[in-house]
Amino acid sequence: MRLADLKGEKLGICVSGGLDSKTVATRLKEAGLDVLCFTADLAQPDETDIQDVRAKMAPCGVETVIVDLKNDIAEMAFQCVKAQATYDGGYWNSTGLGRAVTVRGLITEMKKRGVTVLVHGATGRGNDQMRFERYTNVLAPEMKVYAPWRDPELLEQFPGRRQMAAYLQAFGIEASVGGKKRYSTDANIAGLSHEAEDLESLDTPVTIVSPIMGVWPQDAPDQIETVTIAFQSGEAVSINGVTLDNLALLREANKIAGRNGVWMRNALENRIVGTKSRGVYEAPGMELLGFCLQQVYQATLDKKARKLFESLSQLVSEQIYDGRYYDPATRAALVGIDSLAAFATGTVTVGLYKGNMYFYQLKDCPASLYNEADSSMEESDGLNPVNSQGYAEIQRIEAIALAKAGQIVIGKGV
Repeated sequence: MRLADLKGEKLGICVSGGLDSKTVATRLKEAGLDVLCFTADLAQPDETDIQDVRAKMAPCGVETVIVDLKNDIAEMAFQCVKAQATYDGGYWNSTGLGRAVTVRGLITEMKKRGVTVLVHGATGRGNDQMRFERYTNVLAPEMKVYAPWRDPELLEQFPGRRQMAAYLQAFGIEASVGGKKRYSTDANIAGLSHEAEDLESLDTPVTIVSPIMGVWPQDAPDQIETVTIAFQSGEAVSINGVTLDNLALLREANKIAGRNGVWMRNALENRIVGTKSRGVYEAPGMELLGFCLQQVYQATLDKKARKLFESLSQLVSEQIYDGRYYDPATRAALVGIDSLAAFATGTVTVGLYKGNMYFYQLKDCPASLYNEADSSMEESDGLNPVNSQGYAEIQRIEAIALAKAGQIVIGKGV
């Protein structure tokens, strides 16, 4: 859609309160369109008060609806941890999760208010345009989508931030370009992504980023902090003996892991649109929970189950990244993961020290497949080493057959 196509529609603009949001809202109001703004409360660590978004948008002459989605993002983060669903470079895709929660939540509120067109401020080069639009398509196929920063008319009028600021100032709306930012940040309680500007150069070290959810390892305490997390069927239920709901537990995990320098990760990821993008990611709580749950999975998943789990985990990760969280394939994979995680109950204690995590103890894990006697190298009541002779003989038959048939070739690279 283009600006001229919006007459007679009711527009719901997804806003953050920044320069871009104010420019789009004001420009659409100037065009005489029926505009309502929406923003999601995802417990963003970089927002001291989500109500500030409403105050920032008010001078544009628009009403802003704030939708509380804090519990929704925490629930989805826990599902992601259960699936161990990390993307390129092993990072927790908090932005992808945030978009799935945001679009679903905002569309629900938009429908209540008669919105017919969802307006998003994503650029035409990144992932978010695809996520916003695909989620709108699958969750509200009757709703149209307008992307201002793919509209040639707006791109010509606002080629840069300086033009946006001048436009707003002409309407008496306070706006400034500000100093050149070294990078941009997208945040929710599950994690933060830093990208663009100076981070686009691979000559730029990750250390230009100022952590928001924690500290760099060198600034963490000089002593190990122990933390104990209990899981039931793959989901964390308590931390240090205190039972908490998803949101409160994720907050506490973020706090503990963050102050110990866990965790900042650099990734050159494969974007939906086919290009590569550099991002630096913070997700201390998810990393802590994911590491601890991994210890339970190691005890409860057999060899074939582990292989299946890893396949489903990768699928879920890619679906989240690609804006396909609600697709049938994702739902089926999550059902499979829930089945495999049904036995993942246990209590894990780890030590945190300057960005590192050390396994200390796993207990209260009734479905553990680990038997000390079987794995012991000393005399025990476990596996009888004599019984391994038969299996060794079976392996020998196949090995000799391959050798005699000339199928064992040692050459370059082998």
